[in-house]
Amino acid sequence: MGEKLLITSSPHLKGPNSVRGIMLEVIFSLVPASIAAVVLFGFHALLVLLASVASAVASEAIFQKAVKREVTVGDFSAVITGMLLALSLPPGVPLFVPVIGSAFAIMIAKQIFGGLGTNFVNPALAGRAFVMAAWTMHMTADWISPFAFDAASGATPLGLLKETGQAPGLSIADLLIGNRLGSMGETCIAALLLGGAYLIVRGIIDWRIPAGFLGILFVGTWIFGKSGAYFQGDGLTAILLGGAVLGGFFMATDYVTSPVTAKGRLYMGMGAGFVTLLIRLWGSYPEGVTYGILLMNLATPLIDRFVVPKYYGYMHDVALRKKARAGGR
Repeated sequence: MGEKLLITSSPHLKGPNSVRGIMLEVIFSLVPASIAAVVLFGFHALLVLLASVASAVASEAIFQKAVKREVTVGDFSAVITGMLLALSLPPGVPLFVPVIGSAFAIMIAKQIFGGLGTNFVNPALAGRAFVMAAWTMHMTADWISPFAFDAASGATPLGLLKETGQAPGLSIADLLIGNRLGSMGETCIAALLLGGAYLIVRGIIDWRIPAGFLGILFVGTWIFGKSGAYFQGDGLTAILLGGAVLGGFFMATDYVTSPVTAKGRLYMGMGAGFVTLLIRLWGSYPEGVTYGILLMNLATPLIDRFVVPKYYGYMHDVALRKKARAGGR
């Protein structure tokens, strides 16, 4: 009688993955994009990345100590928030932008609601939306020419695509290796696809979210992307420019803020792609990934409520009800 039998509620299945293990897998998947950012944009990009991660980790520890909660920086979720925020920023931003953005993401979008598992929007995207509103000039003008490491001005290729319907002078190879202006982690598509494929193969993320997101963006741009003509838009360029790949694979797939069912995750991805498409084609802002995903984060509880999987024995119950109705007649 020295040992007690502990009875808990279902489910009783236990998987091999821990929160810390999953976070380490995601960090590993972001390493190619992080290395590519430093190679493309130089030492300042590395400083932005380090400042963002350090601020996220410090903010989590400080907040949890202040409210007398267990300090959970060892689960590495704050590291991911810092990395994702940094990768979504222009490479030439002053260092106070990632520092304050990460602090906002952790303290306001995550910890104030209870910490990991209770935040209702993706913290990194919330941080990006905050710094975009607070320092619009830094978020739209602090570009660095890839490989040259010189400050650059002018519209990004995504901005030119919105203004003129074309992204001049860019080949598919340029888009894949990141030879263009853009945010730190959105330019080298090859690195992002490598990390995204790793997460899918490892079973860390569901392919339905990026497929729904990028699929709607591709098809919608192909149909409506060229002013005055249908079915002539450049859908491929649209998904390779901007933060669509980064957002689709690494931000929209956040466990906490995405639906629990497979069908629900597909709907969530499609909804985020649709909102992004609306903003890109008919809004005044050339990019809409941040707001598309944040809006669908808010819609996730609604999706989970109405997209419910059939329970075990459902067909048997349906058969019994049909039999009872037939007998009643």
